[in-house]
Amino acid sequence: MKYKNKIFKAVTLASMMLGATAWGANWKVAVGDGGGSAQEALGLKFAEIVAEKTGGKHKMKLFLNGQLGSEQDTVNDVAIGTLDFSILASNNLTPFSPSLGALSMPYLIKTVDEAKTIVNGPIGDELVKNTVRDAGARILGWTFTGFRVLSNSKRAINSIDDLKGVVVRVPKNEIMIDTYKSWGINPTPMAWSETFTALQQQVVDGQDTPYTTIYAMKFHEVQKYITDLHYFFLLEPLVMSEALYQDQSPEMQKMLTAAGKEATAYSVQWLNDKETTIRNELVNKHGMEISTPADEDIWAQRAVDKVWPKHYESIGGKEKLNTILRALGRKEV
Repeated sequence: MKYKNKIFKAVTLASMMLGATAWGANWKVAVGDGGGSAQEALGLKFAEIVAEKTGGKHKMKLFLNGQLGSEQDTVNDVAIGTLDFSILASNNLTPFSPSLGALSMPYLIKTVDEAKTIVNGPIGDELVKNTVRDAGARILGWTFTGFRVLSNSKRAINSIDDLKGVVVRVPKNEIMIDTYKSWGINPTPMAWSETFTALQQQVVDGQDTPYTTIYAMKFHEVQKYITDLHYFFLLEPLVMSEALYQDQSPEMQKMLTAAGKEATAYSVQWLNDKETTIRNELVNKHGMEISTPADEDIWAQRAVDKVWPKHYESIGGKEKLNTILRALGRKEV
């Protein structure tokens, strides 16, 4: 979806109707995950900073658990100016701004520090510009949610061969779909808002999300086994309607940008503080079992060999990926 000037002018009126230009506003924030999630933590921190810096005149209300629609639906709503903010997985923003697909490339980001390098530097700045251009949404901050691990209700998965016969839900994201295909199974694409029910009714056996999300979404109620993978470090942007952003004064725009950066730094610390505790609670309180595949090098090799070349073009060319690899001090492809 290309962001056109005509749309921009039209949604400016819509954002004014939402009270965007008045000094003082009540802004809505769509959040895909539930209470206790990394998404909620980022949203609450951002709202706290904005309220503090505006003397309480600008307030934000979080709507958790996809109350305002699926994560992809909220991108449309942000773009046309009927929703102020959304916090969603980068892979759910990728269909609207393809260059974000680089963040979904399997085994690209290997550590929290590498994730910080990407979003806090020139690469992150370019992703912001591209998302404004392509989707009519401005990335103000990033939720650091952790590596997506695989949970399922069928059996422990200790090796890549154990995946056979397990039905796994994935987002409607071609890179992630192809990653599972490289591992020998055909995953089931499904909206995030439908996932818990599908797991509960055993329409699918499993899904992959970080530990913090498994905990916040109470997947322990419908899942028993976790496989500790490291194929995808999940970054979840906080996006703002570009029309609403442009309606703000230069000073307000500067404050919102600074608030996003501060909330991002908070998210990194939140993940560092919470993830181990959450992981232990999933095991000791909720009875989940965690296994670490001894052959993850095979998972990685298959994914990189089969998925990366197929999606160079979709993310803007091989050089886009090489730019990231150079920034991370890694060998180019």
